[in-house]
Amino acid sequence: MGNARNIAFWVVLFLMILALFQLFNSDSGTYQSRKISYSEFVSAVEGNQVSSVTIDGEQIRYRGSDGQDYVAIKPEDAAITDLLLDNNIPVEAEAQEQSGLQAFLLSLLPFLLLIGVWIYFMNRMQGGGKGGAMGFGKSKAKLLTEKHGRVTFDDVAGIDEAKEELEEIVEFLRNPQKFSRLGGKIPKGALLVGPPGTGKTLLARAIAGEAGVPFFTISGSDFVEMFVGVGASRVRDMFEQAKKNAPCIVFIDEIDAVGRARGQGYGGGNDEREQTLNQLLVEMDGFEANEGVIIVAATNRRDVLDPALLRPGRFDRQVTVSNPDIKGREKILGVHARKTPLGPDVDLRIIARGTPGFSGAELANLVNEAALMAARVGRRFVTMADFDEARDKVMMGPERRSMVMSDDEKKMTAYHEAGHALLALVLPKHDPVHKATIIPRGQALGMVQPLPENDRLSYHKDQMEQMIAMAMAGKAAEIVKFGAESVSGGAASDIQQASRIARTMVMRLGMSDKVGNIDYAEAAEGYSGNTGGFSVSAKTKETIEEEVKRIVEDGFQLAIKTLTEKNVEFERIAQGLLEYETLSGEELKRVMRGEPPHKDDDDDDGAVEEKPSLTAIPKTKPKAKPGGDGGMEPEPSA
Repeated sequence: MGNARNIAFWVVLFLMILALFQLFNSDSGTYQSRKISYSEFVSAVEGNQVSSVTIDGEQIRYRGSDGQDYVAIKPEDAAITDLLLDNNIPVEAEAQEQSGLQAFLLSLLPFLLLIGVWIYFMNRMQGGGKGGAMGFGKSKAKLLTEKHGRVTFDDVAGIDEAKEELEEIVEFLRNPQKFSRLGGKIPKGALLVGPPGTGKTLLARAIAGEAGVPFFTISGSDFVEMFVGVGASRVRDMFEQAKKNAPCIVFIDEIDAVGRARGQGYGGGNDEREQTLNQLLVEMDGFEANEGVIIVAATNRRDVLDPALLRPGRFDRQVTVSNPDIKGREKILGVHARKTPLGPDVDLRIIARGTPGFSGAELANLVNEAALMAARVGRRFVTMADFDEARDKVMMGPERRSMVMSDDEKKMTAYHEAGHALLALVLPKHDPVHKATIIPRGQALGMVQPLPENDRLSYHKDQMEQMIAMAMAGKAAEIVKFGAESVSGGAASDIQQASRIARTMVMRLGMSDKVGNIDYAEAAEGYSGNTGGFSVSAKTKETIEEEVKRIVEDGFQLAIKTLTEKNVEFERIAQGLLEYETLSGEELKRVMRGEPPHKDDDDDDGAVEEKPSLTAIPKTKPKAKPGGDGGMEPEPSA
């Protein structure tokens, strides 16, 4: 479609240029011919000053003996032919193929082409919508049909509560008498609120697939235009279309683009969005009823929406679509793994436990990455090792084995990560360690990845203090091993993380006795319009800074103390990382006890959960690969 429009544009442009060239060429030829009277023409003929004559209706064109072209108009009763023949002058006659009206229309052709091209460009500037060049006031809502791919509630997993709320709306549309006999009214709108990637748009598509009624979809940004009043016109047109197709559902994605709170803009540039919002408010719940039109909207910024938009009568239900828990993650993995052949060792429950905080979109990406890794090495199915490697890639970034590190840098990195790993292993309230590596991943030269056993719903003070100690353990390890003068810049991100946790404890969570139970985070973020804000005295700022520094320093000293007391275990972990580069949590515990990181073949019971990670196989005595693995290399760590 786009190519056809481009070809048509160039054809029209070529014809316009050609017509303009012919017009100006014709005008220029007429301008060069000298106009004379008929009597002067007769005198020239009789004086043998005419070499040839062309008769075109009433117009006489002739070439003089001086080479100049002349034009004269003959009278109606003039016998010009006899005059020319008597003087032996060659005569040519041109037939009049065009009438005066035709000539006039031909002269208008270039201007008509110019107007057509202008209309074409106006239409392109306004998105080529319905209604021609002036169709930019029409709604851009699209009617979702079966050909777009039918999605049902069976394709939605992990958000059961949100799904139940919307299933009831579908039931309203299918069987309204079931609820109306008890006085219940169909909800006018449902607002889906949640972080990105949790499945808000997927839920809306499932409603369309289940309800069996017309489903219009539009983005909030489609209402906003550079011309004032266009957005309000599009809102009116959208609701007119919806009323004609009632009962129906209208889905507005990213409604915060048009539904932001009014009165917070500067100057007149905000009038268009506010007019659009006002029209949307009126259409959703004004004097005219919108029976049978249900508005479903999605946003991840509920805090910026206008209060008038959130009241019952407009959005009767606000459905929270949160990140899934462990059961939800297992169901989501099952949905996305339907078309992926899984190996016998794959346990979705274990994968779900190892992906806390993942959204539905991130889990879909995890399954896709695992499938790509299996295909890259030629496997016929996806194994648990592929999921482990895909999770590490998603959470920590891809391995950068091509990076050249000197022995000193590698040693420094090993001891730095060993400090993190030791604190995470010995501190009782810290999350278990999933993996430690000194292979560069993403932007880091090395990494220790904690992994909670269960979903964290809240953190306690002692847990956060131990998180700070673990974050500062990298710098503490460098000081314990190499001295304070040899500290590297690798602790920059650790210090940022520790400082952020400490500020949250002091300024938001009230975990400092000196500062008290007051939220100072809002003041630190600055005064922001109608959302509030207050000033903080210099004394309070100083107290906050002192408390943040004290908490971070306490964590740093705890790390120094622990590494000094357990220096033997610290050395073992560092040497293990230097030798094997990557160690899993269980392997770290074995190394810390002075044991080899892997079981001998005689002791291996073949259980899946005891299998070492892909990159942690020892360089000596590697385990034989199971059959059907696609022919992977015997040493994946290389």
